[in-house]
Amino acid sequence: MAKILTGIQSTGTPHLGNMLGAIIPAIEMANSSKEESYLFIANMHSLTQIKDHTVLKENTFLTAATWLAFGLDPKKSCFFRQSDVPEVAELAWYLSCFFPYQRLKLAHSFKDKADNLKDVNSGLFSYPMLMSADILIYDANIVPVGKDQLQHLEMTRDVAARFNNLMGDTFVIPDAKIQDDTNYIIGTDGEKMSKSKSNIIDIFLDDKKLRKQIMKIKTQSLSLEEPKNPDQCNVFKLFKVIASAEDVKKLRSRYTNGGIGYGEAKEILYNEILNRFSTNRESFFELTNNRDKVENLLLEGAEKARKQAQNVLKRVRSRVGF
Repeated sequence: MAKILTGIQSTGTPHLGNMLGAIIPAIEMANSSKEESYLFIANMHSLTQIKDHTVLKENTFLTAATWLAFGLDPKKSCFFRQSDVPEVAELAWYLSCFFPYQRLKLAHSFKDKADNLKDVNSGLFSYPMLMSADILIYDANIVPVGKDQLQHLEMTRDVAARFNNLMGDTFVIPDAKIQDDTNYIIGTDGEKMSKSKSNIIDIFLDDKKLRKQIMKIKTQSLSLEEPKNPDQCNVFKLFKVIASAEDVKKLRSRYTNGGIGYGEAKEILYNEILNRFSTNRESFFELTNNRDKVENLLLEGAEKARKQAQNVLKRVRSRVGF
C-alpha cells in the first residue's frame, strides 16, 4: 500500500487562504484515500525561527485544532507532532553525513538569507536534511508539495539514493505530487493572502473582529448606483471561491446592474463566511476549550508514527554498523 506524507507548518491559526488552498483539499484526500496517510505538524522546523516556547506550543495547538475542526479523521490518517517522534532527529544526522555541504548551500531556505549570515542558524542550514528524514522515516511513496518545496523533495530523493548506493537498499525513493499553487486566495489588499503581508482573514476570530477584518478589504471608489465589474473587485473574488454557483450568479448580476455598494457587498461576504464555516468555527471553539482531547489525539498518532519510524531506523542503524 502506498503511503502519503504531508508536513504542516505550525505558524499559528491558519487563515482562509491556507484553508481553501491547502487544508480542505489535503483533508479530503486523506479521508477518502485508500493509501496510508501521515500528516504531521512540523514544530521542530518552526524552531529555526521561533524561540519563544509559549508561542511555539500555542501555534502547534492552534494548527492541530484547525485541521481537526475541518474534519480530519485521526482514524483514517496518522496525525501527530513532529517533535513526538525523536527518531526523526537521529535519522537527520545520518542523512547529513551522506549529503554534500555544497549542495546544502544551494537550498532556497538557506540562499534566501545567505546575504545576512548572522540571521542564519545551523538548523536553518540543515533544514533539508530534517525534511528528508521526515519523509524517509515513514517509507513515504507520495509527497504533495508546492513548487517552492520541490527542491527539498529532490534533495530527499538524492540523499536516499546516495545512501542506498553506498550502504545497500534501505530507503523508499519518494515521488512528488505537485500541488497547483497558481490559484491562490487573495487577501484584503488584493495580493496573495499571507500573514507576512498582514492581509489575512481569520475565520476563527469572534464575530466582531472578523467583520472588522472583512471591512478592511480594499475596493474601488465607485458610487452605489454605478455598475461595477465583479471580476475587478476583491470582495467578489473572495465571495466567488466560497459561495454556491447560484449565489455567485446573483451577486454578479447586482454588480453589473448597479445599485449595490461595497459596504453591502462586504456584509454579504461576512455572512457567507459565517454560514459556510459555522460548523468548523463551532468545532474549533469546542476544541480550544478541550485541549486534552487534541493532546490525546496527537499522542495516539505519535505512537503509531513511532512504530513505523523505529522500523526504518532499525534498518538504517544496521546498514551503518550500529
